[in-house]
Amino acid sequence: MLARLSIRDIVLIERLDIEFSHGLAVLTGETGAGKSILLDAFALALGGRGDAGLVRHGAEQGQVTATFDVPKNHPAAKLLADNGLDDNGEMILRRVQLADGRTRAFINDQAISVQTLKAVGAALVEIHGQHDERALVDASTHRRLLDAFAGLEKDVAALESLWEARRSANAALEQHRAGMERAAREADYLRHASQELKTLAPKDGEETEFAQRRTTMMQGEKIATDLREAQEAISGPHSPVAALSAAVRRLERRAASSPSLVEPAVKAIDAAINALEEADQHLNAALAAADFDPAELERIEERLFALRAASRKYATPVDGLAALASKYAADVALIDAGADQLKKLEAAAEEADKRYAAAAARLSAARTKSAEKLNKAVNAELAPLKLERAKFMTQVETDVASPGPEGIDRVEFWVQTNPGTKPGPLMKVASGGELSRFLLALKVVLSDRGSAPTLVFDEIDTGVGGAVADAIGARLSRLADKVQVMAVTHAPQVAARASQHLLISKDALDRGKRVATRVNALAADHRREEIARMLAGAEITAEARAAAERLLRAATA
Repeated sequence: MLARLSIRDIVLIERLDIEFSHGLAVLTGETGAGKSILLDAFALALGGRGDAGLVRHGAEQGQVTATFDVPKNHPAAKLLADNGLDDNGEMILRRVQLADGRTRAFINDQAISVQTLKAVGAALVEIHGQHDERALVDASTHRRLLDAFAGLEKDVAALESLWEARRSANAALEQHRAGMERAAREADYLRHASQELKTLAPKDGEETEFAQRRTTMMQGEKIATDLREAQEAISGPHSPVAALSAAVRRLERRAASSPSLVEPAVKAIDAAINALEEADQHLNAALAAADFDPAELERIEERLFALRAASRKYATPVDGLAALASKYAADVALIDAGADQLKKLEAAAEEADKRYAAAAARLSAARTKSAEKLNKAVNAELAPLKLERAKFMTQVETDVASPGPEGIDRVEFWVQTNPGTKPGPLMKVASGGELSRFLLALKVVLSDRGSAPTLVFDEIDTGVGGAVADAIGARLSRLADKVQVMAVTHAPQVAARASQHLLISKDALDRGKRVATRVNALAADHRREEIARMLAGAEITAEARAAAERLLRAATA
């Protein structure tokens, strides 16, 4: 429900804060006091169209904040979750209207798109007037309302699941058929290509690995000769190691007599011998690494040639040949085993069709039966609303050739305003005043189902009086037992039944240089005075006060 409405710098409203409660709240006031401005501001907070003209003259921006108490399982809470918005149980919708025409939207102080704000606002509030029955224009809304009245939401959800299963089964069938047709057209080529690639047996990364091995082998072949020559010089028949070793031994025998002359030379020659032996070891290792089997190099080159030839033939990178081989093998398998799989998929699609058709037929029958009950309930509300000669009817048109996720029915509300006249769609046949009363009758019947938690009625009692106005007030009061109701009204009979009475007025400021709209919650005595004004007009008489008192007593009786 709407808990608070705060408005800043919107048209004639400078600063306004209103607290709301459960039940029926009425907004009354003289013509031009600002009731429409208040509703326009509220609609702005719910995602309505912005307009630079809404900003109060002299202000840079206007702002409207609507605070709602929303249960955790409400559809609006799901919308918040779907859009990644925080939900702490209190939902604060805020709209900033800039003087240059731009607007900004927020929910719980998180910036969001106007479309998201509008979706959340529509789930929280319905605003209805004689010329604003947008919720009744779309026939799909009529179907939803009938389903809500009949308690068929779970059946609809189950049917949507069956529709999705049916769609998936038929999509799989069509995909398989298309694959079989494609494969059949290319059968000979596919079999040849699949066998060729199967024989080649390409592997991912194979080209890179073989190319690197080939490069290493070819480089080793070039350097091996130089390595062998170096090894020959170090450890071959003409190696200096033997002569150096002999020289060291001779010098060592002289070391005892002249150590200072001999030992440095011996150490240096020993180091040279060790270095030559270490070089020989490195050369042996290098020769071992460079050694390769020429036959292996030939095999690698042949493999690379075959892979690259296949790559050119099939216009596919070498690393894509393995995937292509798998695809061709699958296509061949589809040709060979496709008939059996086709039968299975056809059976699955047929079963899905049957399950959906059966559930859709059951739902259609339930809708047709519930439509009669809805007609009876709504028609029972019409006579007191001075529509005793009118008739409400729910048209359920079933077309099995046009199935959808919500079934095979098109539901539309029709009316016959007078006996002998041609029935037709509610939006086309009913006049403005009739339309608002039909709506009220519908809302009373659907008060605990298929309705937003807050309903706003904008002067739906225009043009009626006496018993009809009292009947409207009684129904608004009944409706307020189930949902929060706000009504802008000129009918004292409606105002008398309110649990909260808000008076909208214009006050002169700055010695009459400007005016501002004010809203005051009326206590008992002030309520009687306002209802008396609504009865009598500008001059409030004792008779008007007495009549107002009778209305107030009758409303609480």
